Amino acid sequence: MNDTPGWASPGSAPSDGQKAGVPRPSEPVDGSGSGPAGNWSPTQPPAGKWSPPSTPGAGPGGPHGAPGWGGGPHGAGWARPPAAAKPGVIPLRPLGVGEILDGAVSTMRAHWRTVLGITLTVSVIAQIAITLVQRYLLPEPAAINPDATGSEALRQSADSAQSALINNVPSLLITMIATLITTSVLTVVISRSVLGRPVTLSDAWGEARPRLAQMLGLTLLLVLISSAILTVGLLPGMLIGSAVGAVLVAVGFLATSVVVIWLMVRFCLAPPALMLEQQSITASMRRSAKLVRGAWWRTFGILALTWLLTLIVSLVIAIPFSIIAISVDGGGINSLLTDGSMDFGWPFLIVSGIGAVITATITYPLSAGVMALLYIDQRIRREALDLDLARAAGLPGYDTRS
Repeated sequence: MNDTPGWASPGSAPSDGQKAGVPRPSEPVDGSGSGPAGNWSPTQPPAGKWSPPSTPGAGPGGPHGAPGWGGGPHGAGWARPPAAAKPGVIPLRPLGVGEILDGAVSTMRAHWRTVLGITLTVSVIAQIAITLVQRYLLPEPAAINPDATGSEALRQSADSAQSALINNVPSLLITMIATLITTSVLTVVISRSVLGRPVTLSDAWGEARPRLAQMLGLTLLLVLISSAILTVGLLPGMLIGSAVGAVLVAVGFLATSVVVIWLMVRFCLAPPALMLEQQSITASMRRSAKLVRGAWWRTFGILALTWLLTLIVSLVIAIPFSIIAISVDGGGINSLLTDGSMDFGWPFLIVSGIGAVITATITYPLSAGVMALLYIDQRIRREALDLDLARAAGLPGYDTRS
């Protein structure tokens, strides 16, 4: 955000030298160090020398249990420090997993008009496009003879897999574009909600729109990297064929999947870095790698938990709508039972599309919120971004000059 110190020009020294989870000083700026996080010294002062904000409890709290936070007439002791300030949806201190999830949900509640406006609009447009593509542009799925055996059965299975892949590509591309648009706009909304500032849909769109082309480039680059790695792992076994080739395909898929997961977690903070710091594509990827360094397993765990929650929400919504869709489309279910083809008509596509829109409207903000708050949390842990955020929020005891 251009009006928030420390977002557009982050510091790099703390990320290089300070490990995640290491307590860092939480002291207000006295006028001599009001620049971005990169101007702060990464070296911790001696114990007992940290200074609280001039208004107790007004700013982010220091490390718990740090000497010099009350407990005696001279500030010695181990008394509980003042609670961290919370101008918006999260407290300005390192966050727990529950606080990250709660912050994402709180953003949805606090800015529901803006969140609903962008997610519902994009989801409806994307689902209409997917429905029209499925109905008019995609080829008929390959027919499968259940009585086929031997080489004929293998050929039909290969044709069916190829047909399914071709049919899913357009939907995946449309979903990818919808996801990056909602993620870009919602990242701006979340960055404002952290400061407790109002944000309209037009404001969020105005800030996100200039970065959409780069977000698309970043997304495509990550997809290409993943595809290239998977191809390298699968190609040898596919060229060999036979039983040995099948084993090599399985082993190559498992090995390259591990590499892809490692890389995707390493670069998962690149989108918020690109949006909030106005970085280039490659710079945002390096930025993400720096922020995730030393916290890969924690980041992976939070992302896996978020994925599990979104999967549960998707199933809870999709299963009833799928049952209703199949029930109202008698012709589609009859063809499925007789010849195995899934030739569903408009009733099925419309009902299932409504379920998909509801699912996306709920899950898009959750995923985008967790990603943005993970980024903010890592910068708080490594670069004391909470001080910049406290100044930007206008908390007492902090230099408010930009």
